Amino acid sequence: MNKSDSAYKTIGEVAKILNLKSNDKKSLPTHIIRFWETQFKQIKPKLLNSNRRYYDEKTINLLKKVKFLLKDQGMTIKGVKKILNNEDSLKLDEIADKSIRAENLRNKLLKISVKLKELKNGKKNTR
Repeated sequence: MNKSDSAYKTIGEVAKILNLKSNDKKSLPTHIIRFWETQFKQIKPKLLNSNRRYYDEKTINLLKKVKFLLKDQGMTIKGVKKILNNEDSLKLDEIADKSIRAENLRNKLLKISVKLKELKNGKKNTR
């Protein structure tokens, strides 16, 4: 059962949505999101149930923008702060959304390719 897009998400769910990677491959790198909260005043999760963080759709979109600028565009934190404080940052939403959609498409195509290879190899092995 999936949560609706408008439902609040936990920090772990947001880390998955942002496709953040950890070095040990076992845990979700939620520390990155918590660090960004300290650096960007615009990121304000709801703190409920003994300080558990919950993120709404607007905050998740802001985190996507921050990730896009820092990770994909290679900007510094100082540079991203300038952009987020600037009124023209709305134009970046469109660029980031297209980049995220392209990345999702690449991931889906890769999965399809792997599945096709598995099916092809499976047929060869049964002959």
